[in-house]
Amino acid sequence: MELPVNTVPGLEQKVKANRKYRNSLTAMNNLRVRVKVPLPKFVCHECLPERRPEFQEEGCQEEEILATRVIKISVIGGSGVGKTALVVRFLTKRFIGDYERNAGNLYSRQVQIDGMNLAIQVQDTPGVQMNESNLECNEQLNRSIRWADAVVIVFSITDCKSYELISHLHQHVRQLHPDNRIPIVVVANKADLLHLKQVEPQSGLQLANMLGCTFYEVSVSENYIDVYNAFQVLCKEISKHQTTGTPEKRKNSLIPRPKSPNMQDLKRRFKQVLSAKVRTATSV
Repeated sequence: MELPVNTVPGLEQKVKANRKYRNSLTAMNNLRVRVKVPLPKFVCHECLPERRPEFQEEGCQEEEILATRVIKISVIGGSGVGKTALVVRFLTKRFIGDYERNAGNLYSRQVQIDGMNLAIQVQDTPGVQMNESNLECNEQLNRSIRWADAVVIVFSITDCKSYELISHLHQHVRQLHPDNRIPIVVVANKADLLHLKQVEPQSGLQLANMLGCTFYEVSVSENYIDVYNAFQVLCKEISKHQTTGTPEKRKNSLIPRPKSPNMQDLKRRFKQVLSAKVRTATSV
């Protein structure tokens, strides 16, 4: 005949102590070590999409994979051409019409391309304007271009002035990257607004070819696939450059993994403390 737990002196305390010990071990086994991607100093961390609820996909879970390489992309262009919309569309598959202009936010996401886990950082930048024959480039824009592994120049087919900025922006990027290795992509946005068109797509293609850049025509509001393809090809090109680049560049592109001995030592000490507490409780 089995006796109730509460009728045996001290047994209830032992059962509770053992249960607490098992729960603590389970919690320790569920620990995850995460890698924080280094961000440039001018980044506002609160603007990261993974920290904002409106950027979370429905039913998606937090990613557990660790990226093996970081890719940094700077998106530049005139004001109102759709730079922020382009970035958010690529990272979230969603189109949101209204944004805070000239915020200069950094967006980050982990993706898998060709079997490689990549941490993609995309830096949005304030709109650029022309002052007579010179670009008005603030220090934030210059830091973003120097920081980047690739640059996307965006113009709108409904704004001929944004198209005229392309050559000047391309020259400015080459000045900040004199090694001439950084990939540059030209993106013509708002392809759906044909009734407001001021720039022919063929003109954008010819200019991009003349500058030695890849060209894409997209409609951020209506077509996600074109946006994704543009960034996917760019990421592949960046990854290729990082792989075949100098040893220093390859070293900078890799994300350091956390060392396991420290975490194992922490788990071992924690288990020792819990075991000591259990022995103390059972000996009472």
